[in-house]
Amino acid sequence: MKNRRAWAAALIGFAFAAGASAQYKDALPGYRFTFPRDHFNHPDFQTEWWYYTGNVKSTDGHRFGFELTFFRQGLDRETKSTGAWDVHDLYLAHLALSDLDGGKFIHTERTNRAGPGIAGVNEAERRIWNGNWQVLWQGDRQILQAIAKTFAIHFTLSSAKPPVIHGNNGVSQKGEGQGRASHYVSLTRLLSAGEIESGGRHFQVTGTAWMDHEFFTRQLEPDQVGWDWISIQFADKTELMLFQIRRKDGSIDPHSAGTFVNARGDTIHLDTDEFTMEPTNSVWRSPATGALYPLAWKISIAKLSTVVDCSTSLPSQELSSAAGLSPAYWEGSIALVGSKGRTHVTGVGYLEMTGYDRPVEVPR
Repeated sequence: MKNRRAWAAALIGFAFAAGASAQYKDALPGYRFTFPRDHFNHPDFQTEWWYYTGNVKSTDGHRFGFELTFFRQGLDRETKSTGAWDVHDLYLAHLALSDLDGGKFIHTERTNRAGPGIAGVNEAERRIWNGNWQVLWQGDRQILQAIAKTFAIHFTLSSAKPPVIHGNNGVSQKGEGQGRASHYVSLTRLLSAGEIESGGRHFQVTGTAWMDHEFFTRQLEPDQVGWDWISIQFADKTELMLFQIRRKDGSIDPHSAGTFVNARGDTIHLDTDEFTMEPTNSVWRSPATGALYPLAWKISIAKLSTVVDCSTSLPSQELSSAAGLSPAYWEGSIALVGSKGRTHVTGVGYLEMTGYDRPVEVPR
């Protein structure tokens, strides 16, 4: 739902507290997506992100997961600009690499203002960037590049399916009331090829990736304290996205939902009463935050005759700020096995869990 992003929640809260949200539009029913325009910037909305996750494998079978995210957080769109260094938006980015066979997880983050070209989103240039981390669209292909001190990724992504619009009537509803929603689009099967640099080695890799793009001004209610989100790419060339929002009393919010994508790219919307997503008996305690994260989940979807078990081989995939300024979240590579009717299925995906170290706080 990638609304997710507990990592940006502190900045979102700041903007709300400052009253800036009144300057922006709410995500309302009736929005009509147009591509490629809607792959880029939407400054009328306060919060926006582009979120890439994927599972790739080297020529010798070494497995990796990766995450590259770009956030735009609006702070002030009404004050007249007086120079390149004015702060109307903050641009945040996060980069993570899961070395599944090496048993290592490394991640880093950065925050910038737009300044004289330091970070931004430019539809004319078909580019999203934060420093030397960027996504560059070349026709239907996307070039991902992110260089950090100890690791780097260089990928070419080609979408095997058209964009998927989640929710109903142009909005993915997250809470009760008008505007508690986002405009949410995904590219659910990106064929990926490129190179990973890590530990002084270069790995030529191929696999699949998933891209989420959301923009909104408000989403969660004060009683909603966290969420669990999962994206799955089945080996039979179908995909599944589910999110469930947890409330203070421990219940699952009725605005939880999902989307199933068949092999042709057709979609089926799933309401909260049409699936279950339940943790099983595997948990991991973070040494950094003390949070307990469930690492194994069972998913059941009766209308699709689907039951799958999801788990990870790398427990330590928590992203936490070194300064502790925002809630931590767990986001990592998973594998799955199960059945669709009488057919055995396998797949890979990504799991996100927020609100486990402390509740995601939404200003009233």
